[in-house]
Amino acid sequence: MARKVDETQTTFEQTYPTIAEWVQSHGWIEIGRNDGSNDSTVRALDTGGLVWESDEDYASLDELLRALEHGLTARLNENE
Repeated sequence: MARKVDETQTTFEQTYPTIAEWVQSHGWIEIGRNDGSNDSTVRALDTGGLVWESDEDYASLDELLRALEHGLTARLNENE
């Protein structure tokens, strides 16, 4: 079954503006579990290393991304 993009949906940048800013200007995001050496599902990094990592479990990917959005917002506010 072919999937279609709903052009009326909000953009990622509108929903998660700080994550979008992070990957465009500050660092990168890793999503997914690795070889078992880390329990987090998402990590935010910059050239200095790990900046934020998720807790072990979230009910949904959206909940996980909201946690990342809040974590990165707090981090950027600290450095202003």
